[in-house]
Amino acid sequence: MFRVTKFSGFFAAAMVMIVLSPSLQSFPPAEAIRSSHLESYLRFPSQITNNLPLNRFSFRKSPVFLNAGECFTSKLGKTSVCDPSLVHVAITLDVEYLRGSIAAVHSILHHSRCPESVFFHFLVSETNLETLVRSTFPPLKFKVYYFDPETVRNIISTSVRQALEQPLNYARNYLADLLEPCVSRVIYLDSDVVVVDDISKLWSTSLGKKTIGAPEYCHANFTKYFTTSFWSEPRFSGTFSGRKPCYFNTGVMVIDLKKWRRVGYTKRIEKWMDIQKTNRIYELGSLPPFLLVFAGHVAPIEHRWNQHGLGGDNVRGSCRDLHPGPVSLLHWSGSGKPWLRLDSKKPCPLDSLWAPYDLYGLST
Repeated sequence: MFRVTKFSGFFAAAMVMIVLSPSLQSFPPAEAIRSSHLESYLRFPSQITNNLPLNRFSFRKSPVFLNAGECFTSKLGKTSVCDPSLVHVAITLDVEYLRGSIAAVHSILHHSRCPESVFFHFLVSETNLETLVRSTFPPLKFKVYYFDPETVRNIISTSVRQALEQPLNYARNYLADLLEPCVSRVIYLDSDVVVVDDISKLWSTSLGKKTIGAPEYCHANFTKYFTTSFWSEPRFSGTFSGRKPCYFNTGVMVIDLKKWRRVGYTKRIEKWMDIQKTNRIYELGSLPPFLLVFAGHVAPIEHRWNQHGLGGDNVRGSCRDLHPGPVSLLHWSGSGKPWLRLDSKKPCPLDSLWAPYDLYGLST
């Protein structure tokens, strides 16, 4: 039996709706809001002082999802993080986006043919979250990694939105240091996505000689991601010499951690963040340093794996839609988040595709 439990008939109808398009390239820049070099890199909840009032959160227990018959099952008993058969997924956890992160995990498990083979790496700057995750997903294979905000606090610059300045936004820059050396590849996902396809398909993407893979949007106006002073200064703009840079959204990436460690890409990203502090070469948060280092050197992934820009924002009440086409991952990457609109009874139409994965409820 593929899974112990499945969603109700909603999904049959929902999947008919999910004939959506990858044509989001004309949308303005969107960087998911998230919120550091570690002392000893790994810390676990028993080593961190508890400081979060998580008693206000309550999540329903997820259904149990089991591997299909053809899935590999370790014969060694308890699975090690170094097991080569695992699919590794990294997601940040913080209080503001916790509801989105839980929904993302739920969606991955629901659509995986081998959900017991998915290992989650949760990056946190706050505490008490491990117990909450364990109570929501009792059989889940996961590990919690503490990302010290002080690692990046002094090299973060002001952004067009204060939320983009949160240190945990930058945790993905340090995945190669945070995760165990035996983990040579990881899928990084933002907290405002739901996966509606088997995550192993994304995992198996060939990166060729590239270090990262992501859906690219090459007809987007790349110049707008950097300031006039950047483009007028050859020592900065010259970094793209010989490259054909395209915009890509860093909320969905497949990363070759082995190559990342060998080349030392974290230091390269930090170098551009240092330059930004004194020269103001971009306005967004953690996205531009990634573009500076990797744009033009990205293994292209099908657009179906990052249908970003969904839902518009909560300020102007705008809603964005998609044209017909296939989709594997839905990404509410703007400032408007589906859980906020659903709670306010003013959802965008596509928020109904996020709702079935929501396990959230307020404690009484």
